[in-house]
Amino acid sequence: MKKILAILLASTMVLSLAACASNGAATTTSEPAAEAEAAPEAAEAEAAPEAAEAEAAPAEGNTVKAGFIFLHDENSTYDLNFLNAAKEACESAGIEYIIKTNIPEGQECYDAALELIDEGCNFIFADSFGHEDFMIQAAKENPDVQFSHATGTKAHTEGLSNYHNAFADIFQGRYLAGVAAGLKLNEMIENGEFTAEEAKIGYVGAYTYAEVISGYTSFFLGARSVCPTATMEVTFTGSWYDETAEKEGANKLIQNGCKLISQHADSMGAPTACETAGVPNVSYNGSTESVAPNTFIISSRIDWAPYMLHCIEAIQNGTEIEADWTGTLATGSVKLTDINANVAAAGTEEKLAEVTAALEDGSLQVFDASTFTVGGEALDSYLADVDTDPDYTPDTEVIIDGAFHESEFRSAPYFDLQIDGIELLDTAF
Repeated sequence: MKKILAILLASTMVLSLAACASNGAATTTSEPAAEAEAAPEAAEAEAAPEAAEAEAAPAEGNTVKAGFIFLHDENSTYDLNFLNAAKEACESAGIEYIIKTNIPEGQECYDAALELIDEGCNFIFADSFGHEDFMIQAAKENPDVQFSHATGTKAHTEGLSNYHNAFADIFQGRYLAGVAAGLKLNEMIENGEFTAEEAKIGYVGAYTYAEVISGYTSFFLGARSVCPTATMEVTFTGSWYDETAEKEGANKLIQNGCKLISQHADSMGAPTACETAGVPNVSYNGSTESVAPNTFIISSRIDWAPYMLHCIEAIQNGTEIEADWTGTLATGSVKLTDINANVAAAGTEEKLAEVTAALEDGSLQVFDASTFTVGGEALDSYLADVDTDPDYTPDTEVIIDGAFHESEFRSAPYFDLQIDGIELLDTAF
């Protein structure tokens, strides 16, 4: 990825993370994803049972027809991010594609995969953690079809030549977003809105999975790198998409004295609560400025188009797709939205450019073990479970040269440590 913040911040999402999990609606289209204001009409269109194939120019090499299985639809910031990437990649490659939305993490995923195969798809991609076992089942039964799955963990132990996992170093994007949050806290402290000791961040998480832990920890470390007195409270909803629960969680954190809110959840619930309360917020997977113009600062996201295009081109060229693929700043997979200059602290753009350069040249490590403690102790060794084989002993040393090396031994996150300075309010999920 180019080492210029303007490029890093170039792709602003229209909406954010994820929508209701109603059962399998299928669509294909070559048109851009609907914007937030048109969400009800778009959702109705997604529910149409027929799937008109996208008109596309013929591609060179082996013919590829792509099928996509998404947990929710464009009302979810998470799924909208994937929807936009799928359309961008397929239209760039000039191939036909079919998109199925609102596919739950169950047998419906397997059924959707078989339907896509029946419709001629030879590349199938699913976007949710719980889709994995059903994608593997379909892959075993259809060796001539290539399957890729976002956020999964089992490709490197299944040993299937046609099943692949992918993720990205989004912890770097979250760290950058955390820096923007810390700068905002500093500005509010300087303005006399609260003291440095009251600089508490609230975070609305979905589940206590490593992906979420890695996300809120990297965000917190970014914030604390510029606002060293910052602390954090985390609440969990037990759902990737629950607008009511996410709004309630944000309100609870605000009532607890949190001065800024971030999230790993997929609706507009938390940003809406922040806008109502006048509390700054940092989103995930896309801009929420449309519902929070006076409080939204910035958002980090994974751009999935580079990986999808990589898979399409590999099939066209008859080359191998990696079992585990990790996108980076360099591949254009880790991005930030535009900064909302009306809310962000002065100097945010310049500071993010500086930190981005340090992340890219390796002089800055997000999980530098000298910057945090666990139970009051420094961390000089950690044996991480980066394998899902039941006979595997989790003995991979991931502290190397003084830093926790996230997503290096497996694409999906495995940072699952609870560092000091972060308080968990709910741990049932």
